[in-house]
Amino acid sequence: MNALDLSKITLRPFQQGDWPRIHEWASLEISCRYQPWGPNTAPETEAFVAAAVESWTADPQLRFAWVAVQPVTGVLGIGELNIRQVLWKRGEISYSVHPDYWGQGVASEIAWLLCQFGFEELDLERVEATCDPRNSASGAVLKRIGMTYEGTLRRTVLIRSGWRDSKIHSLTRPEWTPVGGPPRWTRPT
Repeated sequence: MNALDLSKITLRPFQQGDWPRIHEWASLEISCRYQPWGPNTAPETEAFVAAAVESWTADPQLRFAWVAVQPVTGVLGIGELNIRQVLWKRGEISYSVHPDYWGQGVASEIAWLLCQFGFEELDLERVEATCDPRNSASGAVLKRIGMTYEGTLRRTVLIRSGWRDSKIHSLTRPEWTPVGGPPRWTRPT
């Protein structure tokens, strides 16, 4: 398999027609083993995509949901930035990548683009993310994009195997280095 050109990955808003591609991995146990969702049925994935599409019309908009696309391969993954506290300018990112592209830097690129959007477009002061302590790959993504591990929140999420803890990571405005260049995300037209 040829290496992906990560600089060609862009974020675009979900479209309802994206659900079959997303369902390819949302229906897999391996993709959601650390998550409170899944494995999804087709109607669950369709409903998730419909809600993501609808999020762009909310007023105020607190959820920014994208698919990550690359010209050659199409949809590689998804990413979201959710505003958790408006007054204190705090957001939280999340991402999911098709297993065919694990270990190629796709999750890191999505996470980095979400942080860039949060700091440079939304003027956030803090962007955070959580991950299951057993998910060392996701923890490595958060470290790779410059987030600081702050600690472990105990018994925060109920998943199929029982209650799980959440490692919390963050990146703050003073730690962010503006990048410049054209943004690699779009909004609905």
